[in-house]
Amino acid sequence: MSGSEVRQLATGAAALACIGYAGLSFAQPGSLAAGGAGHLRATAAAAAPEASLLAGNGTVASASGLAAFAAISAAGCASVASASRTARRATAVKKKGVRVVEGKEIPWNLFMPKAPYKGSVISNETITTKTPLVNWETTHTIMRHDKKVPYVEGQSIGIIAPGPDKKGETPAKIRLYSIASSACGDDETYETVSLCVKRVVEVEGRGWCEYSNVEPGTDKEFPDAKKVYRGVCSSHICDLKAGDDVLITGPTGAEMLLPSENDANIIMLATGTGIAPFRSFLR
Repeated sequence: MSGSEVRQLATGAAALACIGYAGLSFAQPGSLAAGGAGHLRATAAAAAPEASLLAGNGTVASASGLAAFAAISAAGCASVASASRTARRATAVKKKGVRVVEGKEIPWNLFMPKAPYKGSVISNETITTKTPLVNWETTHTIMRHDKKVPYVEGQSIGIIAPGPDKKGETPAKIRLYSIASSACGDDETYETVSLCVKRVVEVEGRGWCEYSNVEPGTDKEFPDAKKVYRGVCSSHICDLKAGDDVLITGPTGAEMLLPSENDANIIMLATGTGIAPFRSFLR
């Protein structure tokens, strides 16, 4: 390699060292504590004359420049490593039962399937009129949780039915339902949560019906049907009476939360998800 090529290489290395170190320093604001900015300026000033020496004195000066490059690069790497360790420590600090979404803490999985909260039913009423459809029934169910299951609008809770489900499991696996009440509950006490649940009913010859969990001829509403399937958890909820216990999990869900802006425009489309979350928004 010629002396000219060495000089160009060393000059470029010293310049990259100055730029790279400055960039790393500004990328980590914590490193610019008292005296940090002055240190950065001093480093850049010291490196600039070195670049001039490299350009004018050939191969011998380039070794000094490369040494400066190595020292500055090492300092930059140390800064990045320190910042990385700090970030990992910050990430490791998490609150149980809380999730941060867009800078805001929301309740999250305070109760799990293996340790649900035992709430109680306050009221359960049918809010639809019977039609020729087999799955016409929707109920409005209000349950008490005594402020133990706080939630925000747009979240869901899980309900555990006694079962058995279609796989024969007892109790049945949890089913998630969108919360239909605002965060303070329909009674505005912060002690209740409401659901709007449609009873799942499938009858052979009256629409799609693949499974059957009712013995032929025993269904009171459709005794002549060969196949009748009644949703395990939806039937459990629709059949609840005031005073009954109900097993609740959650809350969960961060996909349908309200925007933080009070003047935000919201378009609500119930495309198979039901009206429950939008009722929560409106209330």
